[in-house]
Amino acid sequence: MTVAPAIIPDKIPPLPPQFPSNPRTLLLQQCKSVRELRQIHAHTIKTGSSLHHSTAENLLECSALLIPSAMDYALKLFDEMPQPHTEAFNIMIRAFILTRSPTSAVYLFLRMLAASINPDKHTFSCILKACSRLNSLEIGKQVHAYAAKCGLGCEEFVLNSLIHMYASCGDVGNGRNLFDRMPERGIVTWNAMFAGYFKVESWQEVVALFRDMLMLGAEFDEVTLITVLTACGRLGILDLGQWIEGYVQENGLKSNQNLVTSLVDMYAKCGQVDKARNLFDEMVLRDVVAWSAMISGYSQWNRCREALELFHDMQRAGVEPNEVTMVSVLSSCAVLGALETGKWVHSYVRKKQLKMTVNLGTALVDFYAKCGFILNALGTFAKIPQKNAWSWTVIIQGLASNGQGEEALRFFSLMLEADFQPNYLTFIAVLSACSHAGLVDEGKRFFHSMSYIYDIEPRIEHYGIMVDIFGRSGMIQEAYNFVIEMPIKPNAIIWRTLLASCKIHKNVEIGEESLKQLVKLEPRHSGDYILLSNIYASAGRLDDALTLRNQMKEKGIKKTPGCSSIEVDGVMHEFFAEDSAHPLSVEIYDKVDEMMIRIKEAGYLPDIAEARLDAEEDEKEVSVSHHSEKLAIAFGLIRSPPRAALRVSKNLRVCRDCHLATKLISKVYEREIVVRDRNRFHHFKDGSCSCNDYW
Repeated sequence: MTVAPAIIPDKIPPLPPQFPSNPRTLLLQQCKSVRELRQIHAHTIKTGSSLHHSTAENLLECSALLIPSAMDYALKLFDEMPQPHTEAFNIMIRAFILTRSPTSAVYLFLRMLAASINPDKHTFSCILKACSRLNSLEIGKQVHAYAAKCGLGCEEFVLNSLIHMYASCGDVGNGRNLFDRMPERGIVTWNAMFAGYFKVESWQEVVALFRDMLMLGAEFDEVTLITVLTACGRLGILDLGQWIEGYVQENGLKSNQNLVTSLVDMYAKCGQVDKARNLFDEMVLRDVVAWSAMISGYSQWNRCREALELFHDMQRAGVEPNEVTMVSVLSSCAVLGALETGKWVHSYVRKKQLKMTVNLGTALVDFYAKCGFILNALGTFAKIPQKNAWSWTVIIQGLASNGQGEEALRFFSLMLEADFQPNYLTFIAVLSACSHAGLVDEGKRFFHSMSYIYDIEPRIEHYGIMVDIFGRSGMIQEAYNFVIEMPIKPNAIIWRTLLASCKIHKNVEIGEESLKQLVKLEPRHSGDYILLSNIYASAGRLDDALTLRNQMKEKGIKKTPGCSSIEVDGVMHEFFAEDSAHPLSVEIYDKVDEMMIRIKEAGYLPDIAEARLDAEEDEKEVSVSHHSEKLAIAFGLIRSPPRAALRVSKNLRVCRDCHLATKLISKVYEREIVVRDRNRFHHFKDGSCSCNDYW
């Protein structure tokens, strides 16, 4: 063995022939690097003290556990020990676990048994941790049996590790049985059980166990509270989370960064986003976990603009994002159509060579699909090394939304061939594909196959898409009959989908019945009145349309204003109908006038039925031309390079007139234009649309 030069520099004083009464303390104080370790080891060899077990084990502990780069040195030291004791084996087993080498820890344990070295409680505790890391229940059970044989199975130290091992390996029941049989339980024992439930995401059990803890008056710590707060967030249990916040304040624990971060996460997941932000702003130090928790909260509750603003603040603060941050940011980018920010995230992932996990990869696929970059979505999907059912569902939905319904169904077949079991979300995507492609018979077949072949009971969402499939194809009566015959009570979304189909196909009678049902369910939803009002207007019944609008005023129901947003140079710009708040509004309206002239030359005829009902006859054409999406498109034409694609998001449905106008704008200006409204994805290119003119 080639270790330890014999020269000791002056800065380390000569050691006496016999080690002091506490040699470990001296080693810990003096030994800070491999070089110093070699020097101390050389002196122990020179003085002969290296032959003492306590000295050798202290050297071993120093090299294996205290100096990260000295593991190889530790292995040489261990191999040269003539008869290593239990403590030496324990040190090396712990070192292997700390260096994430649990398999090596197990092999060393077997070597220990083969050498007839008796394990102690620390040995069993460490090797059970290795079983947890390996997720090996079988080895864990064998270790449990051997611990019992050695008379150590009832040691609290070993029991805590056994509980954690069983729970970590998915056998929470066995862990709980051990827990329940313990006559006395300390904090470590309780936390071991909490950790087990946490690992398998048994959030209800976490909350129930904590309530038991409170009833028994058992002592808990910050680790316990962090676990319980996580469970409260997942379950939306706000009252218990608030109680914990009160406890934190009363006991002066707000300096614990991890605990406050868990409070931020809990409030955000429970919908108390502003409360979460207040706590976040009060934090003196914020790590990536805190930033991610707050960004995720904004994203989860559809406050996507605030999520991206906070992400930009995070970048300015110099905090490196992690996978959770990226997934939340990509989700917000997908909702807003914030292409540049999303592309930056993907670029960052490549630059930092972050692992393409299933969550991150699926978020990228969803982002590209919702921004109209279906080829990028497909390319990213292909690069996800390990896909799951959700990955397949997202790409199927993405293809459907981008007007490739038949290709979406082909991917569903590929999913089945790859032996992934579809779930209810997958069938939402599959039925959407049938809707987008106008495949009525296929839609009916897939709908019936859900229960008969896949044992998936159709939910209200599936019924809603079937209504859309019939309505899209003009089968309004069939859609109405389907709603009436549903085995579950139709909700507002079902009737609203039918009402929207009635608007497209100008079916006044069923439209009136749909609104009648909607008023019973959601009496103050302005969009429903507007839809029937537009049906009346398109059918020439302007008096009925005005009467309905007057009823809205009498009831105090205000129309939700249409808002369209467009990203230019990484900045989102918002526009409302007939809006003049934008600094470039004069240029924008001049561009709108130019657009109207050019598309009229290409055959555009304004659909004044989509104008404000209170507009005078000679103002209706102007009213239609000033819809929010047209203003956003005009701004995009002004501020983007020639032939650059434009991407617009709208909070409401795109009206018939804007749909036709955008088709012609894409042709006249030779622009690819992507418009995502509340219900559909419209990809305009060369005068055609991916939605096959269904709006």
